[in-house]
Amino acid sequence: MRILIYGAGVLGSYLAHVLVRGGNDVTMLARGKRAEELKQDGLVIRHHIQRKTTVDRTHVIESLADHDSYDLIFVVMKYTDFPAILPILAKNRSRNIILVGNNTDAHQMEEYLQTHSDTSKHIAFGFQVSGGRREKDRMVAVRFGAGEMVIGGLNGDIPFKAVLDQAFAKTKYKLTYHDQMDAWLKNHIIPILGLNIATRIHGGQMNKVARDTKLLRLAIEAVDEGFQVLETLGYPLVPAKQAQFIRNRKSMMLVLLKIYHRLSVSRMIDGNFSEIEALTRVFNDWKNEASIPTPAWDQLQQLLKDKTGAV
Repeated sequence: MRILIYGAGVLGSYLAHVLVRGGNDVTMLARGKRAEELKQDGLVIRHHIQRKTTVDRTHVIESLADHDSYDLIFVVMKYTDFPAILPILAKNRSRNIILVGNNTDAHQMEEYLQTHSDTSKHIAFGFQVSGGRREKDRMVAVRFGAGEMVIGGLNGDIPFKAVLDQAFAKTKYKLTYHDQMDAWLKNHIIPILGLNIATRIHGGQMNKVARDTKLLRLAIEAVDEGFQVLETLGYPLVPAKQAQFIRNRKSMMLVLLKIYHRLSVSRMIDGNFSEIEALTRVFNDWKNEASIPTPAWDQLQQLLKDKTGAV
């Protein structure tokens, strides 16, 4: 199966590795130095938890032509990068596209692709449950098991589900299909924002975050308020168990966060500040629309502003 991975960062690289090992014909779109690395050295990944390094060979392109055709295109990008990619995807004749990553604008992106393309598009949205960071000569992947993607469409079942299942049939990678993907993505960014702000307040020093009980308690309260904002706007809380645990087991959540921030894996997850800031602006718009009190969230943002000057 011909598959394009549009984006060769940590997450796109791991996804390409999985699909290559699954017997697919994989092409990666990368530019500049990253494209040169892939062509010369192959796809080099250090699997941090598994303590192994793999090298795979893929095709490498630096741009997507209108006439190029793939059975699947996975666009693995930061939220802030999606708008620049949409016109290119719309012009390309491939039909099955999965936008992978944090996303608060799924409906708008799907509408753009549908209305600006001469080819009928099938769009799905996904989030890969893994992380990592880039090092000088390789990508470092942090994952448990073989990896997982939560994936779904916005209007019922994904029309190309059979194609997706075939692409991953010879892998141990898990596809978890979700029928409320837009709500899932919106829910997902709430804890991401709260915990990233806490991390930024201490300049990414995880041991300091782990010791700052007051800050972690505030972040947990801010996350709870974030879920309240979504509820006020009419979005279901999915997965429901996530919100229930954070709300009803705050002491346990505090213990887990203290443990997590002391683990080496917490320092292996790169956070992109420009993406977090863009998502924060979107959440603040939601908060203003909901017009409910969010004292913990407001205090957390004020602490960040006092510490870094960020708004």
